[in-house]
Amino acid sequence: MKKNIAIIMGGYSSEYKISLKSGNVVYGYLDKEKFNCFPIHIFKDKWVYVDEKNEETPVNRHDFSIEINGNKVNFDCVFNAIHGSPGENGLLQAYFELLDIPQTSCDFYQSALTFNKRDLLSVLKPYGIKCAPSFYLNKGDAVNEYEIIEKVKLPCFVKANKSGSSYGISKVYKKEELKKAIDVAYEEDDEIIIEGFLSGTEVSVGVIKYQGKTKVLPVTEIISENDFFDYEAKYEGKSQEITPARISETQEANVSKLAKKIYEVLKMKGFSRSEFIFIGDEPYLLEVNTTPGLTTESILPQQAAKAGISLSALFENAINEVLG
Repeated sequence: MKKNIAIIMGGYSSEYKISLKSGNVVYGYLDKEKFNCFPIHIFKDKWVYVDEKNEETPVNRHDFSIEINGNKVNFDCVFNAIHGSPGENGLLQAYFELLDIPQTSCDFYQSALTFNKRDLLSVLKPYGIKCAPSFYLNKGDAVNEYEIIEKVKLPCFVKANKSGSSYGISKVYKKEELKKAIDVAYEEDDEIIIEGFLSGTEVSVGVIKYQGKTKVLPVTEIISENDFFDYEAKYEGKSQEITPARISETQEANVSKLAKKIYEVLKMKGFSRSEFIFIGDEPYLLEVNTTPGLTTESILPQQAAKAGISLSALFENAINEVLG
């Protein structure tokens, strides 16, 4: 009997358009001979099933079900394609756990932890994971530019602490630019992380559970046409993403081992994509994404293709992993 799969997409953050693209790619590539697939759009003002005629059916949030032609549809599994809140910060993971509905991303604690850049780095440092020097601010805190610059040096990055897709991020070269960058980051989040600039090759490493085992995918090198890997570079073609990365065997071994260690230390499940910068042969962690982009142009699908895993196989495996 075919399983009913809800593919959730959209979300409450600035990333909703990218999430809709990812979710529609998942819908397009999942085998309809094996699964009944239902695109579910989740927004602050509505949760709806959107059919092929673009007609909307509301979702019953009490049990996450829908009604079609008088028949109630319950879901065997949720495929999570929401980037940002509430799909990448633990809210929906906790909701589905309470409802006892399997879902394809990691559990709620890991989602919340990895979405909070400051907390993630704090948890991983005792395991020997290296990262850039950083300074933290909460909205309302006094801003002492001299203290910040003394800690992180210039140039530095000012980032929203809980945000993805390079929203709310600025590269700062001069003390006079710091205040504006902080204001930009506060538009996305009430917590900020300011990090020292690391000069080196930037790479992205996908790690997934595949056929019951932790699998590290081929490493991608990221070369931005812009000053850094910002939204334009990430989603509007202003970057080169080279898989496999043009790095040494030592660098590849070091970063692959580290990405796997992070995945296993955090007891992750599903997809993850971690970003690193090399200082010599040593990878420094920037962040971990737990619902990475899944469009055909996205980094993790590119890596899976290099590993000989088609999109259909990648998405089907994610469902099989949680259904057992």
